[in-house]
Amino acid sequence: MDNDFFLYVQHLEMLAFFPGYPLVYYLIRFIFRNTSSKYGRLTKIVSKLPYAYALTGTLYLSLLLKNLYPDYTLENLQHRIQQPFLIIWGISSILFWIPAIARKQIFSMLHSLVFFFFIVRDVFFQLAGFSHDSNNIKNDMRIYTVSIFLNLIAFILIASLQVLLPLRKKTPI
Repeated sequence: MDNDFFLYVQHLEMLAFFPGYPLVYYLIRFIFRNTSSKYGRLTKIVSKLPYAYALTGTLYLSLLLKNLYPDYTLENLQHRIQQPFLIIWGISSILFWIPAIARKQIFSMLHSLVFFFFIVRDVFFQLAGFSHDSNNIKNDMRIYTVSIFLNLIAFILIASLQVLLPLRKKTPI
């Protein structure tokens, strides 16, 4: 029973970081879809979507490291990590900091669909009658909302840095 609880907590942690990205991705792409070439800065902002996803992955990695503190031994790692493949998949989102990988924006969206699948699966099980626990879907939707806001804030932060850093170079000190 103890492992089931920790498994569920790790599941919620992953849901808090990653599955909101596809919605944010398509929302940003929809908002900036008709930007003309005279608004070149806006089209460059859209190209920063994978960096926002990488920032979210970096925050997830920092949460994992915080949870493992102060014992970073292999034994503690094996004891604490219940879903190693999903956690490795989540941590691999930091690879989108590499410009060559971030250039293909669709890869970041496809990467996050693995986590979005869990939301879809839970909704399907609830609608199909396989699950009679409505609290599970309520928790998923609350966490999904948090994930959307986290990914949106990460994008706003990266976009703000994109706009503000060139201004800093132009102003004399």
